[in-house]
Amino acid sequence: MDRRTFLRRAAAAGAFVRAIAAQEADLDEIGIEALRQGMNSGQFTAVTLVDRYRGRIDALDRAGPLLRAVIELNPQASAIAEALDRERTFQGPRGPLHGIPVLLKDNIDTADGMHTTAGSLALEAAPQPRDAALVERLRAAGVVILGKTNLSEWANFRSTHSISGWSGRGGLTRNPYALDRNPSGSSSGSAVAVSANLCALAVGTETDGSVVSPASINGIVGIKPTVGLIGGRGIIPISHNQDTAGPLARTVRDAAILLGAMAQGAHAQADYTKFLDAGGLQGARLLYLRHGFNVIPQVERLIDECVARMGKMGAMITEIAALPNYGKYDDSEGTVLRYDFKNDLNAYLEQRGGGLTLEKLIDFNEKHRAREMPLFEQEIFTQAQAKGPLNDTAYRLALGKDQRLARAAGIDAALKEAKAQAIVAATSGPAWLTDLVNGDRDTGGCSTPAAVAGYPHITVPAGFVDGLPIGISFFGTAWTEPALIRMAYAFEQATGARRKPGFLATCVL
Repeated sequence: MDRRTFLRRAAAAGAFVRAIAAQEADLDEIGIEALRQGMNSGQFTAVTLVDRYRGRIDALDRAGPLLRAVIELNPQASAIAEALDRERTFQGPRGPLHGIPVLLKDNIDTADGMHTTAGSLALEAAPQPRDAALVERLRAAGVVILGKTNLSEWANFRSTHSISGWSGRGGLTRNPYALDRNPSGSSSGSAVAVSANLCALAVGTETDGSVVSPASINGIVGIKPTVGLIGGRGIIPISHNQDTAGPLARTVRDAAILLGAMAQGAHAQADYTKFLDAGGLQGARLLYLRHGFNVIPQVERLIDECVARMGKMGAMITEIAALPNYGKYDDSEGTVLRYDFKNDLNAYLEQRGGGLTLEKLIDFNEKHRAREMPLFEQEIFTQAQAKGPLNDTAYRLALGKDQRLARAAGIDAALKEAKAQAIVAATSGPAWLTDLVNGDRDTGGCSTPAAVAGYPHITVPAGFVDGLPIGISFFGTAWTEPALIRMAYAFEQATGARRKPGFLATCVL
């Protein structure tokens, strides 16, 4: 498509978007509390919410700007919503998420009429025997699973030249702020759907950056919790050492509500909203990592302004040049992930049934190259297949190095020396132009330290660079979600940096 045609179609899409926005204005940027009050008052029902969000998906995702964020809709959603409406009438709501439509990333198992494929055609015919652990909790909370979202295929763990937001099953997800820009990944569809108001909330997953980066690049809130806070059973894995699901929302409050519904275990809080405090930065001790994450000067200047604002809100901030040992575990992280992927994926596939293995997936991709590998290869798959068991010396040494340098000698050491509670940095650079030939372009980001350590990480909208969203990160040591939520909420309330997308054809300076 030439540029003139692209711009003409985008202008037509913009008019269509405005018409839909006028029709469904009551859903635009609406939060969980307003939805809950609307259902209590009779303004909404769970059924009407399902219908209206489906209408927005039809208008914006499958027509208009063609976002391609949603890979599949739940055929049971209306029936589930109807049952929840009856329950609300006769028994009362189960909690704040009763009747709320939520989208799940397409690597999270649901034992219903939907598929779980990680975006791969190879898993379309393989059923999943039961709900993922987090899905069981969401259903118990009264959530309506509205559908599944597109993602970077295999959570961006197939090729070093992959294109974020692309999968063989779902095609290419587009950034709602500038349609020629990339949405980042691997939770691309979940982040875009939330940003474009195609759902109330969504769930993503992260191994390294796959929640916080698309959240930042699509102008929303993302929480990557401590590994283990959300049950990992039933999620198509990369690494049990780094994988976790996490909430994606337009506000910290809504993300906190969703986190509370999914969290389990000794460190879990049933209600993370009790930590929301508009004065939560008063007296907070923060480390500011201004350099070291390879973001452009415009992003640095924006984050400088944000950090200065935090100082005026009472935070005590120490700028440090670098995080201890950052960059010294890049190679070992890759080693650990490849070992884990082979072993964890084969174990997952075995319990799911169907006889698939990583080796058979490699063969499938070769046999279906035209549909599965038209844009990039599967060298990470083949590298992982060549790895041995998890008792290999190379694996144990790499894992020990990762955990030592990222935890005790990394994040923990920096926080202890400064007597600080959290580290602040730019989450990532602005969205890059989608390039179907060369793949993704790195625009910097701070996801790796907390990802390798398995520690919590929250990103909140900070502002815009050349019309593209930028997020600011708060991350710290294990199980400090309450403190991070408190600080992130205070920043969000003071700045109000979130701005809904305009579905522009391209970035407008």
